[in-house]
Amino acid sequence: MKVRFGLAMATALMLGGGAATAQTLPDYMAPISGKPNAASGDVATRDVLALNTAMFELYGDSAKVFQKNILDKHPVILGLFSGAGGRLILYRPGRPPLDAPQVPVVYQLLKSIGHSTMALAAIVGPYVDNPDNKSWRGAMLAFRSRMQSALDSLDATPMQADWRDNNRTILKNNIAFMDECLASGAIPFAKLEAFGKQQAPFLARNVAWAAQTQVAHWMGVLADWKAQLGPDWEKTYAASNTIYVTRQNNVIFSVLAQFFGPEAINTRLLLIETVSFTTTPADMLESLTRIIADRSVGALFFGNYHLMDYELMGGDARAAIIAETEKRGMKPFLPLLVPFGSKQWPTLVTPGPGPATIADLK
Repeated sequence: MKVRFGLAMATALMLGGGAATAQTLPDYMAPISGKPNAASGDVATRDVLALNTAMFELYGDSAKVFQKNILDKHPVILGLFSGAGGRLILYRPGRPPLDAPQVPVVYQLLKSIGHSTMALAAIVGPYVDNPDNKSWRGAMLAFRSRMQSALDSLDATPMQADWRDNNRTILKNNIAFMDECLASGAIPFAKLEAFGKQQAPFLARNVAWAAQTQVAHWMGVLADWKAQLGPDWEKTYAASNTIYVTRQNNVIFSVLAQFFGPEAINTRLLLIETVSFTTTPADMLESLTRIIADRSVGALFFGNYHLMDYELMGGDARAAIIAETEKRGMKPFLPLLVPFGSKQWPTLVTPGPGPATIADLK
C-alpha cells in the first residue's frame, strides 16, 4: 500500500495537478517532474481505442461463464494431436472429464523407427557434397549408438512378426548408411538419394500400419462413447486441433466426421487451427467457447447464427479487393463465395491432377 500511495503522489506531482503545483518543487523531484502535453486529438484517439481493449477484457470474463453454460448443457469431445496417436477427452454435464485409452504403443514404435530414418536426412542435409566439413560426425556417431540399441531390442517389442521384420530392415539400412558415411568421411548427394529410394517402400508400410492402428482404435472409442451418450449425441460438440501440415486428411477430425455426419461439419464438429502440433485442453475449450459464443452475437446483431464463423470484414474486403485490383489494371484472384454455415470440409476439397497419396507416388 505504501508503494502504491507513493507512486500515486509522484504521478500527481509529475502531472502538475493538485495542491502540490502551487508551490515550488524540491530539487529531488526534478528527475521525475514535468508538464506533459497531449494533443486533444491524441487523447480522443486513445479514449476511443480504449473501448476495444475493454471489450477483450469483458469478453474474457464472460467467456468463463459461457464455457460453464455450454458444458452444463452439452457433451463435448476434444480430439487433440499428440505423438502417441492423439488424445480424446469426453466432457459430460455434471460428470468429470473422461480420457480415452491411448492408441496401442505399436503405433508409436512404427512412427519412431520411421522418424529415425528422416532424422538421418536432418543430420546430413547441411553437409551434402561438402567433404571438408566433418561437424556432422559427432551427431551421427551418437545417433548410431541409439539406432543399434533399438535394433538389438526390437524382438522384445509388442509388434507382430511381419511388422517387426520390416522395421528390422529399416534399422539395418539406417546403420549401413551411417557406417558408409562415417567410413568415407563424406556425404555425396548420390549416396543420400539412393538411401532415400531404398528406404521408401519400407517406410510406406510403416505409415500404412500406423494409420490402421490409430484409426481402428479411435473408431472403437467413439462408437462406445456414442452408445453411452445415446440421444445426447445429437447435441454433442467436438473439436480437433491442427497445424498447416496436418490440416489436409486430419486423422482425428476425419474419424470424428464418420460419427457426426456431414450435417455437423462446421456446426457441431470443428477443426481448430493452432500454431503448434500440441495444445492444451483448456486452450481448446477456450477456442470452442469463443466460436459458439460469437455465433449468438452474430445472430443478435445481424440475424445469422454462423456469420461470425467467418472473417467479419471478409465480404466487404472482397469487394474492396475487386475495386482496387481494377484500379490497378489487375485481375482479381479470389475463392468462390460460400454461404454462412457451409457444411463443406474445412480442408482442400477441389480435385486436380497429380498424386494425392503415398500409393499414388508409385
